Amino acid sequence: MYTIAALYHFTRFADHQALQAPLKSACDTNGIMGTLLLAPEGINGTIAGSRSGIDNIVAYLKSLPGCADLEWKESTSRDAPFGRMRVRLKREIVTMGQPNVDPKAHVGHYVAPQDWNELIERDDVAVIDTRNDYEVGIGTFKGAIDPETTSFGEFPAWWEANKDRFHNKKIAMFCTGGIRCEKSTNYLMSQGVDDVFHLKGGILKYLEEVPEEQSTWEGSCFVFDGRVSVEHGLREGPHEMCHACRKPVLPEDKTRTEWEEGVSCHQCISETTEDDKTRFRERQKQIRLARERGTNHMGVLSVE
Repeated sequence: MYTIAALYHFTRFADHQALQAPLKSACDTNGIMGTLLLAPEGINGTIAGSRSGIDNIVAYLKSLPGCADLEWKESTSRDAPFGRMRVRLKREIVTMGQPNVDPKAHVGHYVAPQDWNELIERDDVAVIDTRNDYEVGIGTFKGAIDPETTSFGEFPAWWEANKDRFHNKKIAMFCTGGIRCEKSTNYLMSQGVDDVFHLKGGILKYLEEVPEEQSTWEGSCFVFDGRVSVEHGLREGPHEMCHACRKPVLPEDKTRTEWEEGVSCHQCISETTEDDKTRFRERQKQIRLARERGTNHMGVLSVE
């Protein structure tokens, strides 16, 4: 059984590049797989390993400058959710493209999972899902607004075009683990919106703590690891990954004529050229050969 830790923490690293190699070495020493992003504004990622390995790396991360109060969310998987370890340098740990956004300065009001239902059922509250369209497509909260964005960087433009819809409304936002809402609530506050709320710990914490019979969540939650999706109690969902477009598919989607493993699914078959598909087929051939040789070449998903 693998322990999975999803984490993020906003802090100002004076030299985030200097942290990369020692962190990668510590992960390798402890048998950790996954992806961690380092940026001047902090750290973000999802990792997996043994119980002791995760404990050791969490302790290491909390020893980094400004990370003593780092929080993380845990779940488990019977299968390895990642095939390798990467520590990547980024400009932002979650890309919004708004240089003046600073979650360390102020964010919206945190709402505990057990209080979330009461808030979003109020008539004076608009609930906005800040995730990408393919994530919303497999599950969201009942009545939530889908901005239909393909990346988080599109959210500010969407808000500017739609803000008049929310006059005299309180805004409640949510995302997978909470990181996107740290920035989106700060952004809305900078735009003059005072009553901004967000789900503390994100959907993952809600699915972990709120009993299914009391839940207003509908569907599955996309996650950035080999499980692809989770449901209530953080049990693994039914989805698999199209490795051409990295969007979730259900087992029945694999019976459709558009499905070709690693090459296309019904969501992306018209989005790639024949040259792309030829490259994808060659990649699948190499993956198959690697599997036959017993080499693990599992792809690593990008994180939120």
